[in-house]
Amino acid sequence: MREAITVRDLSYKYPDGTKALEDVNMEVHEGERIAIVGPNGAGKTTLMLHLNGTFRCMEGEVELFGKTVSKLKRAEIVKEIGMVFQDPDDQLFMPTLFDDIAFGPINQGLKGDEVRERVDKAIMSLGLSGYEDRAPHRLSFGEKKKASLAAVMAMEPRILVLDEPTANLDPYSRTELIGILNELNDREGITMVIATHDVNAIPELADRIYALNRRIIETGTPREIFFDGELLKQNKLDVPDVFKLFDVMRCFGFNCDKLPLSLDEAVSGLTRVIETAGGHIHLHIHEHTHDEVKKWREKYEHH
Repeated sequence: MREAITVRDLSYKYPDGTKALEDVNMEVHEGERIAIVGPNGAGKTTLMLHLNGTFRCMEGEVELFGKTVSKLKRAEIVKEIGMVFQDPDDQLFMPTLFDDIAFGPINQGLKGDEVRERVDKAIMSLGLSGYEDRAPHRLSFGEKKKASLAAVMAMEPRILVLDEPTANLDPYSRTELIGILNELNDREGITMVIATHDVNAIPELADRIYALNRRIIETGTPREIFFDGELLKQNKLDVPDVFKLFDVMRCFGFNCDKLPLSLDEAVSGLTRVIETAGGHIHLHIHEHTHDEVKKWREKYEHH
């Protein structure tokens, strides 16, 4: 599978001399879903703004499908990669939702019928039918998130870069957006790079993780990263809540050889255990339970 994004030896300093990125190397294959995780100030947004050419490389280079970003015109970049910002109000500025979604295709030089076709497709894909004439500022936050994604999808990029896509969403809107993103990846093969603090969403959204703290600390599958306790502690990273729950259940005698990272994995794991244990699970307090719970609290820093 060919590389959609290649980052080589990328370093960047802010005007005041503060290092934001240091010798970052990253490869993202076509159709892959990548999560970038790291503490606040780790350089996640700075890295993403290099991917779409907003920031020009001081050192190193970024390639999209083998083409160096710094040598591409803006019109060429937006055909390859689109970025959805954390705050949709940074992206929506036209009088109506239709105008916002049409803005990109119009600036790509498309004709009226092509613009309408792009807008209609984006609206259908994001479940926004009937909202075309609504003013963006009158939409709910979840609707604004979908609208900002629709505005990017109307330009039909091959790569989507998303900054904290699930931040500040209610549970229903969060679940809906995760489903939409996975459908775009499954149906259209869109490559995705997602910067997020939402560790509960990562197992559902990412095939692979890059842990970033100015430089790439580690890369691996969600299971490989979340099982690296020392990495998590040193870089102030968390694990999914369901992972913690099943880990504490171990303290009460639950036999779980593979901690789940998502609710689907939890259901499968519980079903398997119950089917092989006479139709039930057994929890109990033994002589080491309290010590093990104390260690569990220390591990996850729940004081």
